[in-house]
Amino acid sequence: MNPEAKHIVSELRREFYSNFVASMNMPVTITGTSYSNNSPIASWMDHRERLNYINVYAYTAPDEFFPFRPFILRLAINKSAGRITTFRKGQVCRGLNLMWDFELTVLPKEILDFLPWIVSLVEAHDKGSPLLLQSPPHSFELEVPEVAFFNNAWTQKAWLLAANSTIF
Repeated sequence: MNPEAKHIVSELRREFYSNFVASMNMPVTITGTSYSNNSPIASWMDHRERLNYINVYAYTAPDEFFPFRPFILRLAINKSAGRITTFRKGQVCRGLNLMWDFELTVLPKEILDFLPWIVSLVEAHDKGSPLLLQSPPHSFELEVPEVAFFNNAWTQKAWLLAANSTIF
């Protein structure tokens, strides 16, 4: 990833997480970066005392070898097995939420628009009520599994950009 893309991802991630913390009706923790180059994540406990986390990262980005590669972000909830976060001393944790995961692939200019929708998605899933889910701010394509909630979505603009790109 080139330096400009790294800076943009870092700034968008910081702004998204800050607004996510402010919008959630429960405590949310943001981890710092680590020496292993893992990006910061935001984590929270659901009403079943399971640890959930959200990660914003570059799905594809221009770099020195492919300067015209599309710049596409991914927002992942409870994905990337092995990403463990810490929780507060004295806080009950029944383990990671392995029952639900979700990925949203977007253009950088779309991600902040999705914040209220992501908050409503988390709340709808936590309460088991799809009726709480707001309408998304941008059209997207869904990959729907055979059970309940969908778990993978691409905005139409991100999908078209990726589909029309010959460089990945």
